[in-house]
Amino acid sequence: KQETFKVSGEDLLKTVKKIIAEGNARRIIIKNEAGENIVEFPLTVGAVGALLAPLLAALGAIAALVTNCTIVVVRK
Repeated sequence: KQETFKVSGEDLLKTVKKIIAEGNARRIIIKNEAGENIVEFPLTVGAVGALLAPLLAALGAIAALVTNCTIVVVRK
């Protein structure tokens, strides 16, 4: 099951944190306005806390570079 969200760069980090908090996402893909994958990362059941810190830092950098993007969430 996949869901797609279109968000602005400034909302990217907030939206991804919300998706992770829901806890049922298996994979998150960030695409640019042209539909090309910028980053794709799997989420395992145990991926919390310190393991997510580098990921969220990278997303912050990506958010600064993109105006609008698409988040594709693959759920259980």
